[in-house]
Amino acid sequence: MSAAVQPLRTPTRFTTAAVTNFYYSFVFLPRDQRRAIESVYAFARRGDDLVDGELPASEASAEISRLRELLDECYADGQPSRRLAPPAAQALAETVRSYPIPRRLFDDLILGLRMDLDGARYRTFEDLGVYCYRVAGTIGLMSIEIFGYRNPQTREYALHLGTALQLVNILRDVASDARRGRVYLPDEDLNRFGVTRDHLLGSRPSKEFVDLLRFECGRARHCFDLARQSLVREDRRSMIAAEIMAAIYWRLLEEIEHRDYNVFGPRIALPRALKLWTALSVYFGRDWRRSRQ
Repeated sequence: MSAAVQPLRTPTRFTTAAVTNFYYSFVFLPRDQRRAIESVYAFARRGDDLVDGELPASEASAEISRLRELLDECYADGQPSRRLAPPAAQALAETVRSYPIPRRLFDDLILGLRMDLDGARYRTFEDLGVYCYRVAGTIGLMSIEIFGYRNPQTREYALHLGTALQLVNILRDVASDARRGRVYLPDEDLNRFGVTRDHLLGSRPSKEFVDLLRFECGRARHCFDLARQSLVREDRRSMIAAEIMAAIYWRLLEEIEHRDYNVFGPRIALPRALKLWTALSVYFGRDWRRSRQ
């Protein structure tokens, strides 16, 4: 690997960084499930680091191909080569050996990473939906195989929630992404509200920008609603980690709205104490849609 590229993080290093929103979801899981989900998120985080880093696209693409090699080894015999960061690779191998995670989900995730390398522009919301599935829906589907579920409808929950979380990420980072040449919001929406590249690169929200983000926040709320409607009673307790994640991202969405859609300053984030309180509230049965009250 290039000296400029960090190796695939071990699960421990990935999740003990309390700056991540996912830590507060995983902390309540049994040890085996926690180790498994950490290995999946470490893999995904590694891909994010590659496409968001400073490497030229050709080098980042080569490193992503190495991630596919890692998957080949994990799914072939569960004994990945020591040259591929042993602790994290071994953890991922254990995960795919212990849980019924289809290989195609990882392959679809890699396709999503390559979409970022090819440049983020989407003509319609349906086009953006393909990206959201690949980089977030796949993670949701992997996660529920680890959490355990009984009703097939829970797969719809995972897909809707993945889209909701990814939309919140896109809305929170729309200005910083634009400065890096990436525009995830669909062209049809930009045109509808008269938002130009200059609006996205500005230092404060214009009226057009506010109208656009209000519309997109409504879409994210709708995806959260679809997720909640898809979660059947028999699987609610096993999805507690996913519900904690939903609650934290719901609060992030509320914060975007509370700031009148001004995402041009410091990156919107929740205090650690608030994330912990949110996680505890959901764990003890509180409806995350009322978590701000």
